[in-house]
Amino acid sequence: MEPSRMTLHRFGNTSSSSLWQELAYMEAKGRVSGGDRVWQIAFGSGFKCNNAVWRALRWTPMGESRGNPWKGEIEEYPVKVPLA
Repeated sequence: MEPSRMTLHRFGNTSSSSLWQELAYMEAKGRVSGGDRVWQIAFGSGFKCNNAVWRALRWTPMGESRGNPWKGEIEEYPVKVPLA
């Protein structure tokens, strides 16, 4: 839940690209190591749903993660998000 809530907090609702930003969040936090499996599930408008299981090929230190949208700001997250 944390990656999705922090992505929504930082970028807003970006529809399908939110999935990749959440995966980048997990990578930036060091939560995905080589050999790990990540289950990605998405719900679209209407009755659309899809999922995929990805296997991480390697662990990427944040300093070497080129193009990660969380680079340089990941230390500020997670933030407290009000529920109401």
